[in-house]
Amino acid sequence: MKTSLSRRDLAVLIPGIVGAAALPLPLRAQKVAPLKPREDAGVPVAVLISQGAVVMDFCGPISVFEGTNIPSRKAPSFELYTVAETADPVKASGGLTIVPTYTFANAPQPKVILIPEQRGSDAMVEWIKAHAAGADMTMSVCTGAFLLAKTGLLNGKTATTHHGSYGRFGMSMKEIRLKRGYRFVDEGNVATSGGLSSGMDLAFHMVERYYGRQVAENAAFWLEYQGEGWKDYSGASNALYAKRSGNGMECPICTMPVDSSAVNKSEYKGKTYYFCTNQCKGRFDADPEGTLEALRS
Repeated sequence: MKTSLSRRDLAVLIPGIVGAAALPLPLRAQKVAPLKPREDAGVPVAVLISQGAVVMDFCGPISVFEGTNIPSRKAPSFELYTVAETADPVKASGGLTIVPTYTFANAPQPKVILIPEQRGSDAMVEWIKAHAAGADMTMSVCTGAFLLAKTGLLNGKTATTHHGSYGRFGMSMKEIRLKRGYRFVDEGNVATSGGLSSGMDLAFHMVERYYGRQVAENAAFWLEYQGEGWKDYSGASNALYAKRSGNGMECPICTMPVDSSAVNKSEYKGKTYYFCTNQCKGRFDADPEGTLEALRS
């Protein structure tokens, strides 16, 4: 009886697993439900690209989806393709040029829509809006959250983005509750990740939702990815980027640092709140209780 596995054996078995273990496992410590992939086809993932698309934002998640292999499945786990406004080559960051697989006019309906940081366009926003209803998940990486926000799909929900854009996102996206210091935020059928490498954690999270925790762990092992932020739904894994200002005071709308000398301030229930701009003050004054509830969430 063979008691150990060679590297060749591991290459066959990892990152997939066989038998009953390949069944999706219950998701842990989260409210979102598992997703059911088709048995005869991989989960179609549309990667939206335009000029300036940040390589890490989409190549990281692509590597995760591509590296998810389940030997017991006849079909691949995910089927990946790029989509752009036209068929012209797209110049991404780092000098990488990509020829899109499809255009907005002929792309098939995906189950996962991936939106990295990029220039984008009104046409892209309209394409997302038109196809999100037929998708299981529409997800953004880094400041791709701004494009996703333009669709209205995040209205009334929580979201995150790159830590360097917390202030701008908080000030400009009135209908969205910003969560600082989160690796990713999953609202069921729409999700956002923090910056750059955070997109890989959101991708592993999606692997778990479709195929279970063990398959996701095996994929991470195969990719030699040692980060475990994808398992953490408390937000603690990105807590470094949620550091408060040195004096412990921040604008309750956009979380930018403020101090007691700020001109813009409001009194509510016996407490003084300070704001970085008059715009943030106006938003607070319009719904102070809602703002404070969002801060507590």
